[in-house]
Amino acid sequence: MSTEKVEIFDTTLRDGEQVPGCKLNTAQKLKIAARLDELGVDVIEAGFPVSSPGDFKSVSEISKLIKNAAVCGLTRAVKNDIEVAAEALKYAKYPRIHTGIGTSDSHIKYKFNSTREEIIERAIMAVSYSKTFVEDVEFYAEDAGRTDNEFLAKVCTAAIKAGATVLNIPDTTGYCLPEEYGQKIKYLKENVAGIHKVRLSCHCHNDLGMATANAIAGVVNGARQIECTINGIGERAGNTALEEVVMILKQHPSLNLTTNINSKLLYGTSKMVSQEMGMYVQPNKAIVGANAFAHSSGIHQDGMIKNKETYEIIDPSDVGVTKSAIILTARSGRAALAYRAKKMGYELTKLELDTVYVEFLNFADHRKEVIDNDIHIIMDLSRKRNRAIA
Repeated sequence: MSTEKVEIFDTTLRDGEQVPGCKLNTAQKLKIAARLDELGVDVIEAGFPVSSPGDFKSVSEISKLIKNAAVCGLTRAVKNDIEVAAEALKYAKYPRIHTGIGTSDSHIKYKFNSTREEIIERAIMAVSYSKTFVEDVEFYAEDAGRTDNEFLAKVCTAAIKAGATVLNIPDTTGYCLPEEYGQKIKYLKENVAGIHKVRLSCHCHNDLGMATANAIAGVVNGARQIECTINGIGERAGNTALEEVVMILKQHPSLNLTTNINSKLLYGTSKMVSQEMGMYVQPNKAIVGANAFAHSSGIHQDGMIKNKETYEIIDPSDVGVTKSAIILTARSGRAALAYRAKKMGYELTKLELDTVYVEFLNFADHRKEVIDNDIHIIMDLSRKRNRAIA
């Protein structure tokens, strides 16, 4: 089977920047946007232009800078929002307006004090008005994850008739189970008139830790765009992590889905975003965390030394990491100690290794990690102990 492309819609500069303490200035946004374009993302959501003069300026400047990706501005279903976004995007080579409204009963009742009929009317207005400014209009049905499928299909049908080119189906609160979210996408594929004319998009939040799983379930069931952020940064518990979905699709060729992302730039991009936002990546974060390719268990280290495929399903160089790391701790075995010692110039016989290993364990029990300089100390202590015994 031939592969199908999944577009990567990056919202690091919009949803990601909403995280408290992660505010970026225009220069920082331009730096990250240029990197995202180099990375190969298809759409850069540059901001929410009406929200502040600074965000308007950033979207406008990014629009001038980006030559490959579409540049997107977020709006509510409000005419002024749409007008301001269109103005901010006027320099973009490929402009997209991202407009929409909440569709769940909770949003309709408590957020808008409205009715389902009025919500559909506002959705039609937002899309059709956006269409007077740009050709590429993405419609979002906020809280689609908790919207019943029959009504969601009606909203999507209306948005397509009004001119939407992309339908965003957000699991805004991160509530859906992967099977449930996948079935929602499948239902829309089968029950929305004109669905073949548009691209379905997954925008999943991580409140229950299922953002990546839900996004993958979405594309398996027919969505062809994933909205995500570098490092999974975003509102509350974050968004789908770009690096995770890209590598899942790459490592599972049987899905017949591919992206335009240059995966070798993932680690460097992660570090850049982390530094600019001051939001550090947890060490055990998949793909880009400091420990993603680090091994400290003796059993794992022995397997890694014999053949990396025993415990690594990704070649570190594929995501821009120089090499795997064998971390020495009190949980490490003889194989790992011999491996590290050899790299530092110590060729140990089996008998010598047995002796040094006892010293290593005594030393490691008082350290979180045994570093290279500690190896010299351990070797010296072992020699001294042997002389004393002799």
